[in-house]
Amino acid sequence: MVRSAKTQTILGLGAVALRDRLASGEFTAVDVVEACLDRITEFEPQVGAWAWLDGDHAIQQAQRLDQWRQMGRPLGPLHGLPVGLKDIIDTKGIPTENGTPIDAGRVPDEDAWIVSRLRAAGAIILGKTVTTEAAFMHAGKTRNPHNPDHTPGGSSSGSAAAVAAGMVPFAIGTQTGGSVIRPASFCGVVGFKPTFGLIPRTGILPQSPHLDTVGVFARSVEDAALLTEVIAGHDPLDRATSPVPMPRMLDVATSKPPVLPDFALARIPGWDQADPQMTAAIEELVDLLGDKCIEAPLPELSQAAKTRELINFAEMAKCYYHFEARGRDQLSDKLRTAIDKGKDVMARDYISALDWREVLNAGFEAIFNRADAIICPAALGPAPEGLEDTGNPIFNGLWTLAGMPSVTIPLFVAENGMPMGVQLVGRRNDDARLLRTAKWLNSHIETLETGN
Repeated sequence: MVRSAKTQTILGLGAVALRDRLASGEFTAVDVVEACLDRITEFEPQVGAWAWLDGDHAIQQAQRLDQWRQMGRPLGPLHGLPVGLKDIIDTKGIPTENGTPIDAGRVPDEDAWIVSRLRAAGAIILGKTVTTEAAFMHAGKTRNPHNPDHTPGGSSSGSAAAVAAGMVPFAIGTQTGGSVIRPASFCGVVGFKPTFGLIPRTGILPQSPHLDTVGVFARSVEDAALLTEVIAGHDPLDRATSPVPMPRMLDVATSKPPVLPDFALARIPGWDQADPQMTAAIEELVDLLGDKCIEAPLPELSQAAKTRELINFAEMAKCYYHFEARGRDQLSDKLRTAIDKGKDVMARDYISALDWREVLNAGFEAIFNRADAIICPAALGPAPEGLEDTGNPIFNGLWTLAGMPSVTIPLFVAENGMPMGVQLVGRRNDDARLLRTAKWLNSHIETLETGN
């Protein structure tokens, strides 16, 4: 496919750079949308990232935004930028089918809270990205853009793959176990799961309200910061959120750290299961950091994975009762098994499990008093071959249970050419600082590699 120079330029830019050029009038919103649709036309047949896409609707949104700019009106922080939304996020008048035939043809009457924020900020809803079945483990149609024989991960498979394939500057997903960080690692993009409760979930399919967290996919840390800043906030309908001032994510993430960051290597449970390529890459990174990285003295974590799963399944049994009632026979074996396990959880065990978040955060406080971020793998290794297995969330679920922010950046490449991410974890509510640390680390490694 032969592309114009303008289209090639647009496709090569990140969201922050596109935002600035849109504001200056160098590009129009229609230019950007047409470039994205051009890319989708080329790669969607192999990748399968989209559950719903209407190019004409996207162009119409772009035309209205261009008219708005031409009239000299104030521009929102995402003016003219296309975004992909995981297909469990309600969009008014646009299908939201939750990855299950039970909800085929479902069209919401209202936007999710974050979608209203996106529209107000000038974003263009490009389309709905593929989710695994009800955001659990049964894979959808999406393939890894780096090699279609490999999984993109899940459950936010379409969002990760769409960004990795250059179809959209950034996209939104959710994480209940490892559904943002793991697919981001597998697909070689930046994935950011913020502090639990930073982003409201009203209008998003609930699976496990104690764990469900909205996250973002982008090509760079600063792009992830830009999108997160817009959709963070307080919604009284989501009791996990708080009426507190929101951090200036982009300004902080792109600022120079006042002192060089310190890191702590965490060999959390699952280390012995990891691909040797992943652990070797992490060890090499630690060596490069030298005395700026210490070995983290970990609290007792042997039951953390089982505790997170217990909470997840118990809450799923309640939240997904409506799926069972309308068509249990249409659910996958994986989902039915998880729901049934949730029904067997005793109330005393569930209530006790909810205490783990505060216990974990207290246990990690000693580490954060010495380090800006914890380093660990984002996944066991590169994306597994095959499309049935979306990957093991062993390196992600701990941080989801704790409600801590985590980000993965694609620093490593496996021998087969597939990407692998390093995961950085921060103290709760230190999201902007974590992103600044991640950007510093990415720039530091680039400087070492290029010698500049």
